[in-house]
Amino acid sequence: MVAILPLTEEQKKVAITELGEVTSRVPEDLQALKDWIKKQPHLRARTDEQFLIQFLRGCKFSLEKAKEKIDNYYALKTKYPELLRVTDIDDPDFRRFHNVGSYCVLPTPLHDNGPRILFNHYTYGPNDFSIEQVLCYGVAVSDVLMVTDPQACINGVFYVLDFAKATTSHVMSLTPNLVKKMIDYYVKTLPFRIKGICCINLAPYALHALKMLVEYAPEKIKNRVFLCGSDLSAIEEEIPKKYFPLEYGGENGSVNQLYLDFNKVWDDHREYFKENADYGTDEHLRVGKKMNFGGDVAIGGSFRKIEVD
Repeated sequence: MVAILPLTEEQKKVAITELGEVTSRVPEDLQALKDWIKKQPHLRARTDEQFLIQFLRGCKFSLEKAKEKIDNYYALKTKYPELLRVTDIDDPDFRRFHNVGSYCVLPTPLHDNGPRILFNHYTYGPNDFSIEQVLCYGVAVSDVLMVTDPQACINGVFYVLDFAKATTSHVMSLTPNLVKKMIDYYVKTLPFRIKGICCINLAPYALHALKMLVEYAPEKIKNRVFLCGSDLSAIEEEIPKKYFPLEYGGENGSVNQLYLDFNKVWDDHREYFKENADYGTDEHLRVGKKMNFGGDVAIGGSFRKIEVD
């Protein structure tokens, strides 16, 4: 794996102007993170530079916030492995879910140089997979994008969720407790900028349920959630139609082909995911204030409120 993936000129500009990246200072910051990780008795973390630089970028090069997110990242994966830690991408259930083609990474970013669009639609029955299996697959996609996709790393991600074929059982499986865990993970640990979450083709009951669940999200995330029925023109300002897949009248790849192409990404990162079994936290060895999983996930000290970019 390349130490750090090269950026396009457009990506470099965003990294400098929006994330505060200073090229000459990157080696020093990376070394500081590596040194810090070695000194943490409770933490077993990757020190790959592509992995670490994403935490720096996701935290606008604040070393303390990057340390906090790395710690939270592994603490939550250790706490909820069935939901957040994938170590075998050849697991039959993992590949079986992949092969229903529910989750796709669209090739063209929003507005051509904006956030990466992650498209999800219901192509499976409510009893075909557990909700943990479904959400864990999405976590694995985020994990692999961190080390393969500079566009997502620099410009963030934009989620589109199609509920056209969602049943009541699908929606009700998203319990408040489960949603809280996923919000903790995506907002407080992943070093991606979440630029939008767009839910389309919502039936009235689903719209009502999602409005309630959104209340568990931080204020900035609430303002980036867009809910609509079957009239996609209602979200034209957020995501113009051309950025939807071909099957939705757009120009952004075919969902029936994209998931097949993504098999190569999984195959190329088989060993990467196997290595995940070696990483995590041991809370018995943590020095100082213990990690609090009951409320906000935060390290003891001066960090209590985690900002969302």
